[in-house]
Amino acid sequence: MVNTETVSAEEPARTALVPAGPQLRPVVERLAQLYRHDMSEFIGYLPSPDGTYDFGKLPLFFDEPGRSALLIQYGSAPAGFVLTRPMSEGATSISAFFVVRALRRRGVGREAALQLLCSRPGAWAIAFQPANAGAARFWRGVATEAVGPDWCEESRPVPASVAGNVPDDQWILLDTSPPRPGPAAPAAS
Repeated sequence: MVNTETVSAEEPARTALVPAGPQLRPVVERLAQLYRHDMSEFIGYLPSPDGTYDFGKLPLFFDEPGRSALLIQYGSAPAGFVLTRPMSEGATSISAFFVVRALRRRGVGREAALQLLCSRPGAWAIAFQPANAGAARFWRGVATEAVGPDWCEESRPVPASVAGNVPDDQWILLDTSPPRPGPAAPAAS
């Protein structure tokens, strides 16, 4: 079946996050090839001899408790995906975030990211490569829209399992938990 859905400049984004269960797993796996291709510019990934990109950790997001794979949909079309995992310090990490090129800079990624952050109140950790200026702008904007100025950014080493000579990642840390009520103000006399 061929999808003939196209993007209209006048049409507002119709974005939804859908858990990628067994039926959607092949869709995410195919989109992950596009993601790895995009990331090859920053990480140096090369395709395998068969022309595909290795993504050995992808199955963990379908099989390991606590991890999740979500399909980003634009109307009925697959628009990208999000992979999340728990971190030892209690935050949820956005391990991968991908939107197809036809839908970039149209609000689809922003809407998906904000839906995700709002769907699970709590601490979040989002990594990106410093050389990826578009990702840096995107995630800083999303963080500000989600929690105002109440986020921070730091540099952390890339795990050795990713690549040997890749620069440190930049991490945005934020918390989407509802504000806790402060102490009551003293009554006026």
